[in-house]
Amino acid sequence: MTISEPSATTITVGQGAAERPIAVLQRPGTAPGLFWLGGFRSDMMGSKALCLDELGAEKGLAVTRFDYSGHGASGGDFNQGTITRWLEEAQAVFATTQGPQIIVGSSMGGWLALLLARALLRHGEKRAHAMVLIAPAPDMTHELMLPGFTPAEQESLQNNGYVEQPSQYSPEPYRINRALLDDGENHRLFGNVIETGCPVTILQGGQDPDVPQRHAIKLVTHLLHDPVTLTLIPDGDHRLSRPEDLQRLRQAILALL
Repeated sequence: MTISEPSATTITVGQGAAERPIAVLQRPGTAPGLFWLGGFRSDMMGSKALCLDELGAEKGLAVTRFDYSGHGASGGDFNQGTITRWLEEAQAVFATTQGPQIIVGSSMGGWLALLLARALLRHGEKRAHAMVLIAPAPDMTHELMLPGFTPAEQESLQNNGYVEQPSQYSPEPYRINRALLDDGENHRLFGNVIETGCPVTILQGGQDPDVPQRHAIKLVTHLLHDPVTLTLIPDGDHRLSRPEDLQRLRQAILALL
């Protein structure tokens, strides 16, 4: 059997000054397709995204990956990034897919996956076949970022409009802008029942310094109408990119096919 390579395309999202080119990689295949939503400051060439692509090639499944604006191969300014903006891009790329999709979201991508599923339901599109969330970070701006700011960071936010924090994943510090924090308030999910319209599998590391396991448990308490499986990996970190973690991801997806 000949396995084709993913095709690279660029779609334009937004108009005028908000227009930005979004880089997309799509592997042709059958449904349900695999739709990848990466995390904050990550891209579609990371180990989990590549794991999905390899699984798609192996099983003949369609796979769609893309980079948010300001990330990876996409255009746009990272410092203009907001949940509204990145969700708009996720919806635009999702619209290029065909048939049911298993939506796989990591960290911030887990928040966007839940928002995408909600938007699909509101439009009567029952194309979310299932969802796999890896260290999901819904409401991260309010629940995980703001409470952790030091007094000096709070002052920087007030005076400069942003906070810069060192990252263990990048030599460059993470810049967290007020626009991202303010916009996040418009997309908060906690406090109401979260509807996905599909089975949900959550993979959560017990040693995650960025998204604590209590956050995943809180999410489960909001998913009242959909089947939910939470797998806690006691020694797992935030990235969950070790070979054994990627194997768990594969198995989670295979169980949902």
